[in-house]
Amino acid sequence: MTRIEQPFDSFRLGDEWLEADGFGGFASGTLGTARTRRYHALLLAATHAPGGRVVLVNGIEAWLEADGKRYPITMQRYVPDVVYPDASASLLSFDTQPWPTWRFQLDGEAVLIAEVFVAKASCETALRWRLEHGAASDESSDAVAHRYTLKVRPLLSGRDYHALHHENAAFNFYADVDDAHGRVSWQPYGDLPVIHASSNGTYAHAPDWYRNFCYVRERERGLDFSEDLATPGVFTFSLGDNEALMILQAGPQPGVTSAVERFKTLADTEYARRSGFPSRLHRSADAYLVARDEGRTVVAGFPWFTDWGRDTFIAMRGLLLASGRHEAAESILLEWANTLSEGMLPNRFPDYGSAPEYNAVDASLWFVVAVHDYLSAEQAGDATRKRLQQAVEAILTGYSRGTRFGIRAADDGLLSAGVPGVQLTWMDAKVGDWVVTPRIGKPVEVQALWINALRIASAWNPQWQDLAARASQAFAQRFTDPASGALFDNVDVDHVPGAVDRSIRPNQIFAVGGLPFTLLEGAVARAVVEQVETHLLTPLGLRTLAPSDPAYRGRYAGSPVERDGAYHQGTVWPWLIGPFVEAWLRVHQPDEGARAQARTRFLAPLLAHLDHDGLDHVCEVADGDAPHQPGGTPFQAWSLGELLRVKRMLANG
Repeated sequence: MTRIEQPFDSFRLGDEWLEADGFGGFASGTLGTARTRRYHALLLAATHAPGGRVVLVNGIEAWLEADGKRYPITMQRYVPDVVYPDASASLLSFDTQPWPTWRFQLDGEAVLIAEVFVAKASCETALRWRLEHGAASDESSDAVAHRYTLKVRPLLSGRDYHALHHENAAFNFYADVDDAHGRVSWQPYGDLPVIHASSNGTYAHAPDWYRNFCYVRERERGLDFSEDLATPGVFTFSLGDNEALMILQAGPQPGVTSAVERFKTLADTEYARRSGFPSRLHRSADAYLVARDEGRTVVAGFPWFTDWGRDTFIAMRGLLLASGRHEAAESILLEWANTLSEGMLPNRFPDYGSAPEYNAVDASLWFVVAVHDYLSAEQAGDATRKRLQQAVEAILTGYSRGTRFGIRAADDGLLSAGVPGVQLTWMDAKVGDWVVTPRIGKPVEVQALWINALRIASAWNPQWQDLAARASQAFAQRFTDPASGALFDNVDVDHVPGAVDRSIRPNQIFAVGGLPFTLLEGAVARAVVEQVETHLLTPLGLRTLAPSDPAYRGRYAGSPVERDGAYHQGTVWPWLIGPFVEAWLRVHQPDEGARAQARTRFLAPLLAHLDHDGLDHVCEVADGDAPHQPGGTPFQAWSLGELLRVKRMLANG
């Protein structure tokens, strides 16, 4: 449970919560209620799942009135850096269970409880405010409650979720008010979904603009950070009569059920759904599972990623397969199998349009690994098994014969890949024409994946056995660095025979852990783990480059160019802790003593991280330098997936 008690500091007020629906939309914000990102919103909808995301309701301005006093219960930050109003002094606690819940102290006589959740199936955002009688008051709870009136102003935009909104004459403030059903509807721009707000309050139309909101996280990222939002009117609730309720929804006209009845249905359904997960981690994992076309997929991270091929297949091993969600895994694998082209699976789908991008050498190989894990764990039906095996065969056939971007099996059996100007491995940062880590040639983790894929397919098709044996022999002969005893990061660099890259990177760990079949044993395996542990291990994962390297960048910060330049040049990636722990266990005695040590050294820091930054989730990256400040997306699928996999790996017994 994430529960934070006073005193709050400015750092904790910036911690973030996430409520995701099942189609790519979500609500998110901060513990302190002030929006710090352009992506923070109460109603952010995917117009064609999981892409086409638009921000409709960015937030609210909410306050209580009693006896001539005004009590703010939301905060806003304005340019240049002004917080008004500041409700932090009255904020008693925050909890993410069962959904984001705030408690505010009101003059010692009452506590206001504010809640928000997103109904996963229907994409509705539900808000509730209710009073809790304070012990310091001599009045009855009803008498205290009748003194308070709640006011809520929705703050609207109507924009792409990557963009920002500014005051303009085209914004349509018109409100369609349906008093009989307690519903108000707006459509700020004609090409966007209608916004519906159902409540048990009264609405007064009072159009206005709130200008110059300041999004400090965007400013830190070197991006535009100021926005104007429109507010069409004010909702008023008497807390003495009942709790205040509001339900936000985008799209077609909702049913005629009252807000009170609808909220109860949504709350009961969501509480039962969330209570069904075996742990906090499993509940968080569910956020990334969303619809695509007739099947399902995995969102790579919130708030700005959609679904990426390699991320999907890496993440699902922990999010779904290690969590027993085999039916969802099957649906995803079958859905992605339909996107095969020339032996390749897409690296990513764009936010708009359906033409996928085929520019990853490893995404297809991670698919093969995920198929192996799924078929090993589940008694798949004949049709499913046949379809997945056909997809694997198509991948290996395409790769062995040759496909896009110079991907082909070389004469030594290893997989060669790469052309100038294209990033193909998971180290894929690119700025303009600058590929930061091109890794053209035969990257080490690609060989580990390739040999694993060949061995996996050999189980049902012996034709791959010879190529697997030849590639394995070449790997053993060509990748060990005589100077360190560990592995080169790349051989035949830039397709120059014999050229090697001695950079100390985490990619070599996949030859020992993280995949179904290990490629190394004995002294070389121990040397790999020792080198990675000595130079790359941090509490939040593995650095992407050793600090001793002249190209090392210890901070992931600054402008997009600065951040992309550091992305794989020292920045820490938490998802790599999974293959590292597996490799570490393989070279140590994998008994309870080793697992206990691993739980303390490798697992505990990541579990502690769940209470910071992206609450209940794991970040995308962190600084290579101490104190390893988290960065990138605060909610990253493969980071959480590998944490789940490690947790199962280190379980007692």
